[in-house]
Amino acid sequence: MRTRYALNVSGIVQGVGFRPFVYALAKSLRLDGWVFNNDQGVSIEIEGEQAECNQFCRRLVAEAPMLAKVSNISRSLLTPIGEQGFSIRASESGKLKFKVLTASVVPAQTTLVSPDMGICEDCLRELRDPHDRRYRYAFINCTNCGPRFTIIEALPYDRAMTTMKSFPMCGECNKEYHAPDNRRFHAQPNACRVCGPSLSYYDNHYHLQEGEAIMLAQKALLDGQVIAVKGLGGYHLVCNASDDAAVRLLRRRKYRYDKPFALMMPDLQRVSQYCDYNDQESQLLSSQRRPIVLLRKKQAADQLSPQIAPGNSRLGVMLPYTPLHYLLMEIFDALVMTSGNYSDEPIVYKDNDAFAILGKIANGFLIHNREIFRRCDDSVAYFAAGKNRLQRRSRGWAPEPLEISAVPKHILAVGGEQKNTFCLVRDSQAFLSQHIGDLDNIVTLESFEHEIEYFKQMFGINPQLIVHDLHPEYLSTKYVQKQLLQQPLLGVQHHHAHLAAVIEEHKISGETIGLIFDGTGYGEDGCLWGGEVLVGDCRSYRRFAHLAYAPLPGGEAAIKQPWRMALSYIAAACGENKLDRYQHLFGEDYRLLWRSAIKGINAPFSSGMGRLFDGVAALCADKLTVNYEGQAAVELELAIDDNIEGAYSFEVEQKGETYLIGWKQLIREALKDAKTAGKTTVATRFHRAVIDLCLEVCRLIRQQSGINQVALSGGVWQNIYLLEQATAKLEADGFKVYSGEQLPANDGCISYGQAAVAIAKMKNSI
Repeated sequence: MRTRYALNVSGIVQGVGFRPFVYALAKSLRLDGWVFNNDQGVSIEIEGEQAECNQFCRRLVAEAPMLAKVSNISRSLLTPIGEQGFSIRASESGKLKFKVLTASVVPAQTTLVSPDMGICEDCLRELRDPHDRRYRYAFINCTNCGPRFTIIEALPYDRAMTTMKSFPMCGECNKEYHAPDNRRFHAQPNACRVCGPSLSYYDNHYHLQEGEAIMLAQKALLDGQVIAVKGLGGYHLVCNASDDAAVRLLRRRKYRYDKPFALMMPDLQRVSQYCDYNDQESQLLSSQRRPIVLLRKKQAADQLSPQIAPGNSRLGVMLPYTPLHYLLMEIFDALVMTSGNYSDEPIVYKDNDAFAILGKIANGFLIHNREIFRRCDDSVAYFAAGKNRLQRRSRGWAPEPLEISAVPKHILAVGGEQKNTFCLVRDSQAFLSQHIGDLDNIVTLESFEHEIEYFKQMFGINPQLIVHDLHPEYLSTKYVQKQLLQQPLLGVQHHHAHLAAVIEEHKISGETIGLIFDGTGYGEDGCLWGGEVLVGDCRSYRRFAHLAYAPLPGGEAAIKQPWRMALSYIAAACGENKLDRYQHLFGEDYRLLWRSAIKGINAPFSSGMGRLFDGVAALCADKLTVNYEGQAAVELELAIDDNIEGAYSFEVEQKGETYLIGWKQLIREALKDAKTAGKTTVATRFHRAVIDLCLEVCRLIRQQSGINQVALSGGVWQNIYLLEQATAKLEADGFKVYSGEQLPANDGCISYGQAAVAIAKMKNSI
């Protein structure tokens, strides 16, 4: 019996070879009809025998192209019209331009956008094949790889709606583009050296240099220079990783003194010379998402500049993910490949900004003439406690949606201050932005505001509820307040958002214990929280226990000068009259600073576990200061030696309805060890104390309430030793332990958690 169906497919189904796949599938089953792109995804009509139509519908999902992600298929029965043949029709679109950022009404559209993906094996073979017409062409791509998210200006995803519109295809490329059996069928960035983007090399005075651009760039790197390289989502600053003077030069010019640099290596064989990796890490490195992966150093890594990751046992390594990278890497074992920016600013992605800003850092510029429409920094991943995890979710993942509980309203969650992302929710899809950065300067704030508008228009989302952090001074909170919007606002406590992010990611039901450890988050009592044991779900929580408060002498200055935290903890644990005994640990103004702190002058109270890590680290070093967030804790982790026995202990004491976690005895013991045994002993026994504390408080909660599931979140849990050991100890005691995998443990998960809280509260009020 002849039947006709209309199918509407939504998801990541544009620019990933979905239409040619549909065409080939229909042809193979002798079905008639058509397919085309629209604002909602892909529309299909098929006509033929019932059995073949049913088979088509089954195989449409099961055999979809590797970059496709089908979210939903609607199917309706039509009257057969006797159509002959199957065709691919031109796209239908309202053609909304994302450059129009003032629209008050965003049109409904459900098309998803593919992340940028690393070069596929087929394109890589062409790059290396002297007989191929694209041999050594730096912009090879097909429907299975290449730029997507960073070049799209409007939907549906057609060439005219991308930054490739400036490059009319030559005859050969046009044939490929229109041939349904070609893997470049409707590959919007399709190009060759005849018609596509090209490379140029400039010095830092914007003077075009004569010669082959790749060779000029390679020569500059061999000569010890720093160059800026334009990639997919922005510029990288690059130097020869084996050239210590060049790496030092980059550090000095970028004002990045200790924080590790990322490396690019040409292949897994080269990575294995310098780093150890397991199967999961190998899969991460080689995946088309191509994140930076944090790997353990081998002794051979000493051949590279020690300034790449000073004092660190790991290297952040990625493989090339564009043809340009492969060409540049041909004569190098490793290149420093760090974000093109000054420290704490967004990655530069516009050419004019590159010359104006990076011209003070780079000696030369390897540039192409394909515009980057939106910035997107590299993602960072690592393997810990048996799972691959994200430390920064950006290129290769954004803007692919995460699943979230279905909600009838559109939601915007603006995240926190550090490691900011925002999240837009529609139906059961959470569109988490690429990594925005720390919202502590106007440049990053402007990027945050613009990307929100782009996402709203790209995904057809009109927020009906806006969710923000409780901290009144966060720029994300101030952004919400200054909008003067009619939408209702919802404030969500920072650590509740951390807990909710893990609960929602893993779809945990029932109340959960949250061990939420970070440096700072605004608490409901006006203090700075961060050493929190919560019990609850996405809808609500209670604060079961927390670290005892300590003042932060000088406020935020204590984050960059951990000796101030040592001052605070020692004064509380040993008495103010004993401070002079430890004056070698403190800055010269410590007496005045402490007198101000006890008077409450610029010394907010903090229960932050991150601050305790800082303070303990500062017990082992004179006048400890750091150059990047978390540096003291990172170096404390690196000092661990499991051959050392013993552990410090916390004092858990009930105070009313809440348990207080005391650290005074721990500080006294650590001070003694710092003097007699050194940092390694302090680091080892302190980490064990935190691990033992986790088990102790979870057992206490289980005894009282029977709750047996634990969520770990907050920046402290990026400590791999702590995560692995605490997880193992809790699981050995029968607890089910959850922590972020698709979401970072740090504040990059806050916006998703805020959205989860909002949805739960919304459902509870219905």
